[in-house]
Amino acid sequence: MQDFAGKVAVITGAASGIGLALTEKCLDEGMQVVMADIEEQVLDKAAEKLRERGHNSILAVPTDVAVLEQIEALCQKTIDQFGEVHLLFNNAGVGGGGNSWQATNKDWEWVMGVNLFSVIHGLRVFVPQMISQGNSCHIVNTASVAGLLDGVTNASYAVTKHGVVALTEILFRDLGQENVPISCSVLCPGIINTNILTSHRNRPADLTNQQPDPSPSAEQENARSQFAALMQQGMPTSQVADIVFKGIREETLYIQTHDSFNQAILDRAQNITTATNPPLRNLTPDE
Repeated sequence: MQDFAGKVAVITGAASGIGLALTEKCLDEGMQVVMADIEEQVLDKAAEKLRERGHNSILAVPTDVAVLEQIEALCQKTIDQFGEVHLLFNNAGVGGGGNSWQATNKDWEWVMGVNLFSVIHGLRVFVPQMISQGNSCHIVNTASVAGLLDGVTNASYAVTKHGVVALTEILFRDLGQENVPISCSVLCPGIINTNILTSHRNRPADLTNQQPDPSPSAEQENARSQFAALMQQGMPTSQVADIVFKGIREETLYIQTHDSFNQAILDRAQNITTATNPPLRNLTPDE
C-alpha cells in the first residue's frame, strides 16, 4: 500500500502505547480508523480526544481480542460503518510473567489469548473480508524482538511472540500462493516507552490467580525499578509508528525498531546451525 487517504484501518490495543501511536499516524495519513481495546474508559477518552482535534472518522469498539466472537463483532461493526477494511493492526499485547514451570494455567491462558490467539482470530476473520474486496490491503502483526531471540524473557511471552513471528511468515507465504493483493508485516519492537509493565490492569477476573504472587525481594524490586526506568527511556511510540508505515509502504515482512539486536539474532542463528548452547541470561522480575 502506498496511498492511505480515505482508506480504513482497524487497530487492536488502540487506547494506549504503540496502538494509540498507530491510530494517530493512520489519522494523519487521512484514514478512517476503528479503535479496539479492552480498556473501555481509556478507549473512549482517547477517541474523544482525537475527535476534538478534528478527526471525526473514528469508531471506538470495546473488544476483548482473546475472544473470537468479539473479533467477529469488531469486523462486522467496521464493515457496517465504513464498508471495507484495508489496514489491519493485530497489535494488542500483554507482558505476563513466570518461568517455564511456575506460571499457572491461568497465566498461560491470559498471555496466549491476548498475544497469540488474538492474531489468529484477527487473520481468520479479517483476511476473508480483505480477499472479498479485491483491493490492496496490508496486515501488521505485533510481535517483539523477543520473538527473534532466545531466552531473553519469560516463557509465555516468548512463546507467543515467536508464535506471532512464525504465523506471519506463514501468512506471507499463503497470501503469495493465493496471489491476492494483500501484503503483511511482523513488527518486532525492542525497548519502547509503553505501559506494558502494568498489563495486569486489564487481566480478566476469571483468569486471575486466586493465590497472590509472593512478595518480591529487595533485589527483585531493584531490578524491576531499573527495568521500568529503562522502558521510560525507550523509543517514543510515535517513532515506532513512523517505522511501521515505512515498512508498510515498502512491503517489508520483518519490521524492527532497533538494529542493535541484530547481532544477537545472528548469534541465535549461529547457535542453531552449529548446535551450540546459548549463554544463560538473568531476567528482570517482570520478564
